[in-house]
Amino acid sequence: MLVCVCLSLSLSLSLSLSLSLSLSLSLSLSLSLSLSLSLSLSLSVSVSLCLCLSLSVSVSLCLSLSLSLSVSLCLCLCLCLSLSLSVSLSVCLSVSLSVSLSLSLSVCLSLSLSLSLALSLCLSVSLSLFRSLSLSVCLSLSLCLSLSLSVSLCYANSGYMCATELAGTWGEGGR
Repeated sequence: MLVCVCLSLSLSLSLSLSLSLSLSLSLSLSLSLSLSLSLSLSLSVSVSLCLCLSLSVSVSLCLSLSLSLSVSLCLCLCLCLSLSLSVSLSVCLSVSLSVSLSLSLSVCLSLSLSLSLALSLCLSVSLSLFRSLSLSVCLSLSLCLSLSLSVSLCYANSGYMCATELAGTWGEGGR
């Protein structure tokens, strides 16, 4: 009987030990599973973080590229505007220069016309003065000639009268 009791006790102890071992094994397995799950979760979290970081980097790169493109577009627009302004200014300057040249030419033409009119008036006045002077000279010459003729006629008449008087006195003396 004692042997049976001992055997039963040993069997129960062995069973309890085996149960405890199985429980410990199951606990260790569950712990390992939980650890593996936590590791997998941490890996997934790290992967998601890496993906988020890569996405943020790509978004920042895209934003920087878009900003650079917008800046380049703004610069191109500014250059185009400056070129158009320079072209318009050059066109305005050329138009103003042509207008000023045409105005100066018209002023020169009007001045030349006025000078030619003044010269023609001066020539006509000088011609009229020359004609009047020539007429006055001719009149003075004719007056001088008429005066000289009248003087010569007077001298001739006086000489004739003197001669006739002398001839009369000589005739009376002969008588």
